[in-house]
Amino acid sequence: MGREFELKYMATEAILDAVAAEFGEFTAIAMETTYFDTPEHALSARHITLRRRMENSICVCTVKTPLADGSRGEWELEWIQTATMVEALIRSGAPAELAELTKNGISPVCGAKFTRLARTVTGDGWALEIALDRGVLTGGGKEIPLCELEVELKSGDDAAAIAFAEALAAKYHLQPQPKSKFRRAKALAEG
Repeated sequence: MGREFELKYMATEAILDAVAAEFGEFTAIAMETTYFDTPEHALSARHITLRRRMENSICVCTVKTPLADGSRGEWELEWIQTATMVEALIRSGAPAELAELTKNGISPVCGAKFTRLARTVTGDGWALEIALDRGVLTGGGKEIPLCELEVELKSGDDAAAIAFAEALAAKYHLQPQPKSKFRRAKALAEG
């Protein structure tokens, strides 16, 4: 299991441009995400996120589960077939309870289409990824703009990510984004 610890912030196009200029070269990744749930919403009721994402034409399936410290457990693998992605994720170490939760099947709920500019930043004993995301969230035949900044811990202590993110937030007057892309897209789908 991987552990995902990230801090998300609402941003504007101008802020993303300024951050990109400050930190130099970023890698562009075209992302198109489909989020899944069961007919009974068994996954979202437990704050589990199941997605299939095209990342520059590489298909990556991911499941994220809540952890007690506020971070998330994360399992992902390159996988093409939606029909067998849950079984493949379980084989890779994701919780076995997913088989029972999804026994009645899964279907697309909502999505996102965006471009991510990503760059790794390192310090004394830590590495972080800065992600600048621009695009749209989709659901229920509607879409809303997506413009956010993420700081994700890749190695080291949570405190390093928090300190870096808080300094960046203070410099650019960023406000925390408390909801995941999935939660916002799902709310759009539900009207």
